[in-house]
Amino acid sequence: MTPYLNNYLNGEWQATSTPVHTLSDPVTSETLAVTGGAAAGLPEAFAFARHEGARALQAMTYAHRAAMLAEAVKVMQAKRDVYYAIALANSGTTKNDSAVDIEGALFTLGYYAKLGSALGEARTLAEGAAGSLSKDQMFQSQHLMVPIRGVALFINAFNFPAWGLWEKAAAALLSGVPVIVKPATVTAWLTHRMVADVIEAGIVPAGALSIVCGSSAGLLDALTPFDVLSFTGSAETAAKLRNHPAIARDSVRTNIEADSLNVTVLGEDAMPGTPAFDLYVDNLVRDMTIKSGQRCTAPRRALVPKAVMHAVAEAAAGKLAAIRVGNPRHADTGMGSLVSREQFDSACAGLALLKAEASVLFDGTAQPLLDADDQSACMGPSLLGVRDADAAVEVHRHEVFGPVCSLIGYKDAAHAIDIAHRGWGSLVASIYSADAHWMAHAAEALATSHGRVHVVSPDVAKTHTGHGNVMPGSIHGGPGRAGGGEELGGLRALAFYHRRSAIQAPVNVLELLGQRSTELKF
Repeated sequence: MTPYLNNYLNGEWQATSTPVHTLSDPVTSETLAVTGGAAAGLPEAFAFARHEGARALQAMTYAHRAAMLAEAVKVMQAKRDVYYAIALANSGTTKNDSAVDIEGALFTLGYYAKLGSALGEARTLAEGAAGSLSKDQMFQSQHLMVPIRGVALFINAFNFPAWGLWEKAAAALLSGVPVIVKPATVTAWLTHRMVADVIEAGIVPAGALSIVCGSSAGLLDALTPFDVLSFTGSAETAAKLRNHPAIARDSVRTNIEADSLNVTVLGEDAMPGTPAFDLYVDNLVRDMTIKSGQRCTAPRRALVPKAVMHAVAEAAAGKLAAIRVGNPRHADTGMGSLVSREQFDSACAGLALLKAEASVLFDGTAQPLLDADDQSACMGPSLLGVRDADAAVEVHRHEVFGPVCSLIGYKDAAHAIDIAHRGWGSLVASIYSADAHWMAHAAEALATSHGRVHVVSPDVAKTHTGHGNVMPGSIHGGPGRAGGGEELGGLRALAFYHRRSAIQAPVNVLELLGQRSTELKF
């Protein structure tokens, strides 16, 4: 029987209704699961989470909630094989690519469990030291951070059904804030199964964790001023969310991660034959093709000195040609499919748009597929070339969400930095060089338009964490078109789920408050 992905609201699974949405295998088109339409009783479900879920969570200390996260990790670690099977079938990913999502989720959840345990038995966070407001020092001001009164609504993207939930939920639940997640329908099966496993294990209190599969209708209407919204997806959808009455009228706190034309930059010193050059090519190919290029942090623009464009293209093309694309069930497959035929069509349309102003340096779309036909969502990698970065337009404003990257020639360091800024804000830029002064200058300049700058020299070839990998200790987000938001960053993530208030009071009152709080140290 085809699984039906029920909604979990008000502390219970809603009844099965008429199937409306179908989840399919992107390689074989086999039906995998179905969901219904709009969820019933959303206002009541949100109220239940705000009252019952928040009450139970906030009765715990940070250390108790951290232990709850650690228990969730144990439950899901025991279900790994099930999760990998779902990811292969529903997302079309190879085992290695599925691990980026699944193991990344468990690692991040465990990371916040460890951080939270160090916060101890407190229920609030003190930010900084108290400041005097009177000459006799008896009346002072202390910034106190308390968990928000509302719920955290997550509207997530299709590319990370596991990590996309838990990298947000880890900070929210640790903060004492109940979570309602709406995963992208096309890959909702994995999110649904993980939520079901945690709920079945009795780890979280009723109302602390809810899920809505299928339609998102009515979710934003149920928000109130003290709730928060975290969205990952397209800039077009993000703009619609920002203009929703609940967001615009009630100033609902919102975090958005949207489109990102990330760059990776080869230093002027990194000539062919040098370790930095080889590192650049190896990592460019890897980051282009992990999860078939369906990562918000994947490099979309590769900036290299004009003099070495041909050498980079030749070296990258050789490695791209060696990657077998096709059915992830086949042992020789190095890159699986896009998540759906719809995403395949979107990526093809975007590739055609970029080809109008770029040459094709490597055309993976012409390569034969392994154990898959042309009706599947499999798409080979493509490397495009742009010699005149100043004349190009679409390459700086259109993201192809697939295994596509444009190689762009730059004249000097100032030109490379200028090109990078033309993305109007991105999640990540990476730099490959052996010149420490060049890297320091470029990192500082790129930080103004990128949420993260990943700097790699041959010295850290074996230890750097990767251009595309999001580590929980570093912030994830970016300015401008990337959404203007921030997630993760260690304990910084907790700020989104707390309300900062200046408590102006006599010293003895602040001392009493201090006994219930712990200092927040980033």
